[in-house]
Amino acid sequence: MRWLLALFLLAAPACAETLVAAGPIRAMSLIGPSDLVLVEGDTPGALADPVEAVGMEARVNLYPGRPIRAADLQPPAVIERNDIITLRFNHGGLLIVTEGRAMDRAGAGERIRVINLSSRTTVTATVVSSGLAEVGPGS
Repeated sequence: MRWLLALFLLAAPACAETLVAAGPIRAMSLIGPSDLVLVEGDTPGALADPVEAVGMEARVNLYPGRPIRAADLQPPAVIERNDIITLRFNHGGLLIVTEGRAMDRAGAGERIRVINLSSRTTVTATVVSSGLAEVGPGS
């Protein structure tokens, strides 16, 4: 009889959990551990591990008790709109460094429009780190 009980417990589905917001989280807010709660139940497309959300930024407003999906989050922005940043062009041994004004808000690895303050032209650059974006050939 014990082996039948053990077999039943092994065959029973594990209790899945879904990550939800503990309270209202405004868009562009950094998410911390206290902002999240795990609840019982499996919601398709929702995150189940708080590690995936902590340190990320809310892309949209998140409401208490609503499941959090990967599409609701983004890497935290390191450049804000209108920030004066360093623009770097490095190609074929040529290095040009100048200042620019960010036209958008972006995180590391994202593409951003920047006005080159020297030439007043708008270029597209990739955010490298806080205050630094790199322009590629043909941008």
